[in-house]
Amino acid sequence: MSDHARHLTTTELLTNAPRERRWDNQRPRDAATLIIIDRRSRTPKVLMGRRHQGHKFMPGKFVFPGGSIEAGDRTMPVAGMLNPASEMRLVSRVTRPSLVRARALALAAVRETFEETGLIIGSREYGPPESAPEGPWRAFLEHGIFPDLEALQFVARAITPPRRPKRFDTRFFAVDATAIAATVPDIVGPQSELTELAWVSLRDAKRLDLPTITHVIIEELEARIAGGFAPELPVPFYYERRGRFVREEL
Repeated sequence: MSDHARHLTTTELLTNAPRERRWDNQRPRDAATLIIIDRRSRTPKVLMGRRHQGHKFMPGKFVFPGGSIEAGDRTMPVAGMLNPASEMRLVSRVTRPSLVRARALALAAVRETFEETGLIIGSREYGPPESAPEGPWRAFLEHGIFPDLEALQFVARAITPPRRPKRFDTRFFAVDATAIAATVPDIVGPQSELTELAWVSLRDAKRLDLPTITHVIIEELEARIAGGFAPELPVPFYYERRGRFVREEL
């Protein structure tokens, strides 16, 4: 399939996806998601988590861990900086562009991944952080791990269409599974936000019960890996305009 045909398919898939629009419109909230990729075998695998059936938003769907920025994400010490190409694209097409905001988005993806999966993404090479904000970031301090932004790559962005129950301006980051520095047990379970985790190939991931945007991002990830997975590759940006989804590149 040509790039043009594939992009047309993804935008049509998003445009034609059934969705209720009975809520008052709201401004999208900044959010971030982390895709962990295991490329140690010939077939890359990604980590997916199933959302609890009791959730009002996307119950039972398989997703990548993620969520909104929290206050501690703006102050947590880090090791390494975001790749310049990722930084440049994170401050593109936003009001009041800020590298502090870009950094907070990346850290939100790392923190949410820990909260939802128990996986601590970062490095022990620099010793423990001298301090950490109260809350989930304390686990990084206790395990002697700095979140390492250099390991992350900005790979996609998508905005929830209007009149949905929740709206997010989501930045999707990717990181190699070798960046997992520690695992805290008993985070995932029947009563947790994610009830199970699964490492699956990209082909098998697309067969899971996914939100439409997650399916589209997996398609984009396949193409990015095939293209060498370099941070300099363009970053797809999906949003709705006049009732139809469009795809731009950052």
